[in-house]
Amino acid sequence: MKSLPALRKTITTCEKCPRLRSWCTHVAQEKRKMYMHETYWGKPVAGFGDPKATIMIIGLAPAAHGANRTGRMFTGDRSGQWLFRAIYHAGLSNQPTYEQAVDGLILDQVWITNIVRCAPPQNKPTTEEKNNCFTYFEQELLLLKDLTTIVALGSIAWDGLWKALNNLHPKQGPHKKPKFAHNAHYTYDKYNIIGSYHPSQQNTFTGRLTKPMFNQIFTQANTFSQQ
Repeated sequence: MKSLPALRKTITTCEKCPRLRSWCTHVAQEKRKMYMHETYWGKPVAGFGDPKATIMIIGLAPAAHGANRTGRMFTGDRSGQWLFRAIYHAGLSNQPTYEQAVDGLILDQVWITNIVRCAPPQNKPTTEEKNNCFTYFEQELLLLKDLTTIVALGSIAWDGLWKALNNLHPKQGPHKKPKFAHNAHYTYDKYNIIGSYHPSQQNTFTGRLTKPMFNQIFTQANTFSQQ
C-alpha cells in the first residue's frame, strides 16, 4: 500500500468477512433506540489520527453502536470516553471529545487503530476474521514511519502487535511473545511497547482499570515518544 488514504479506501470497502459484514449491516439497520435518528456508518472502520504519529494505540474491534455507528475508531461509546479523556490528559489532543466523528478532535502525534475493522457479534471475532484484517494492521505499521511508541489495549491487541512485529522485523527482538500485563514495558527494534488493560466497561466498572492507571499509560507513552 502506497499511502494511508489508499489504505483507508481499501479497508472501508473490504468484503473479506461475510459474517462481520452481515452483522454490521444488520446493526446499522436495526439501530439502538437512543440512536434511531442517526445514520449508522455500518462499514469497516479505518485507523485515524496524525499521519506523522510517534504513538500508535491499538484496540480490538469497533463497537456495534460506537465506531460502527460513527465511522471513527473508539468514537461514540464508553471505551472511547475513557480513551480520549486519557489522551487529552496526556497533552496529545486538543479536546477530550468522543461522541461524533466530526467534532473538531485533532490528535497530536497519535494514531488509533484496531486489530479487527468490523464490529463482531458479541465482540468476539474468529481467528479467520482476525487474520483477514491482519495485513491492514501490518500496512499501518509500515506506513507510519515516525512511530516510536505503541500502546496495546488488551491481550488480543498485544498478541496481534507481537505477531506483526515478528513478521515485519524477524531479525529484531525476541521471537517469543512476552506476557501481557497492564503497564508492561518492552522494547522491540525502534519501538517502546506498553501494555494496558482495555477500557471496556467490564474493566472500568469493576475497578480493574481506574482513571489514574489509564492516565499513567499515556503520560508514559508521551514521555517515551519524545526520547
